[in-house]
Amino acid sequence: MINAVITGTGLYTPEHAIDNAALVAAFNAWVDAENGQHAESIERGELEPLAHSSSEFIEKASGIQSRYVLDASGILDPQRMRPKLPQRGNDEPSIQCEMAIAAARQALDAAQVDAADIELVIVACSNLERAYPAVAVEVQQTLGTSGYGFDMNVACSSATFALETAANAIASGSVKRALVVNPEICSAHLNFRDRDSHFIFGDACTAVVLENSADAVAVEQFEILGTRLVTKFSNAIRNNAGFLNRVTDSDPMALDKLFVQEGRRVFREVCPMVAKLITDHLASLELSGSDLKRMWLHQANRHMNDLIARKVLGYDPSDIQAPIILDRYANTSSAGSIIAFHLHREGLVAGDIGVICSFGAGYSAGNVVIRRL
Repeated sequence: MINAVITGTGLYTPEHAIDNAALVAAFNAWVDAENGQHAESIERGELEPLAHSSSEFIEKASGIQSRYVLDASGILDPQRMRPKLPQRGNDEPSIQCEMAIAAARQALDAAQVDAADIELVIVACSNLERAYPAVAVEVQQTLGTSGYGFDMNVACSSATFALETAANAIASGSVKRALVVNPEICSAHLNFRDRDSHFIFGDACTAVVLENSADAVAVEQFEILGTRLVTKFSNAIRNNAGFLNRVTDSDPMALDKLFVQEGRRVFREVCPMVAKLITDHLASLELSGSDLKRMWLHQANRHMNDLIARKVLGYDPSDIQAPIILDRYANTSSAGSIIAFHLHREGLVAGDIGVICSFGAGYSAGNVVIRRL
């Protein structure tokens, strides 16, 4: 029997960071300008005035205090309120490829693996900057890996879905080593003029090396005991941007071409679905919540993570047992649970069991149970 192991992880963090205070100042400046422009309609009762945001509101609603972004100046400009990223030529490396390479090299170093020994590259994220050629094939060429590569998108669950795909490829014997990268530019699909969501996302890229255990030499190895995926269609989280926009004559700048969600509905519907996924998956492996030393959950909302962990464990988790990184990274979509795993696995010893779990639009959720070797 072939066992797949995780032998290295990497993290690319953009150099720009925006704390809640700066984000709120930009948002409130835009609100004041809008309310001033429509003052007469507001006074006549034809329009409701836009409400200010606040750091206290953001932290209470989400637990987020700051976020990293590829460009801060465009986001903090009340006249623009979106990142400003120059268009690149076809012969220049793409932005997501650059992010992926930075994270991948860290993961390869940790795994003590040469790029040429990687036979499968999967770029998995919520938004890809182009339809084709695949960013994964560009990463393959830039890194100098062998084999093949492809892109995949399962929104915030992209990383765990890709981990299962890579683990299955290794288990089948078709490849010995795989690389999963998650270059998330979430700031590009966020509506920074929406009070309920302008604070949610940040940018980052993670990378994971997986190998056949018989070939792994890394000091730190995590055996994949099992993976489980689930999807259930819902419009509660949606983004209508796509290549058909131009032929349907829809406005490419319309609000539905950005991230849109019904937050309370998502909380109500997703939390029990994810808790059941984890609990049922553990039971199928003859494990239970009491066997978990770590829960590296998707980093979307502190309240969601606390509730899911409490349902699985039967008690309130400590910050060590269910680490939170969204306070400083915000929601980085598929990269979030991998950032948590990358930054918070110290103290685990041989035999310790943990779970990497991501969930999001679709609805989708992916679960990867691992054991420290």
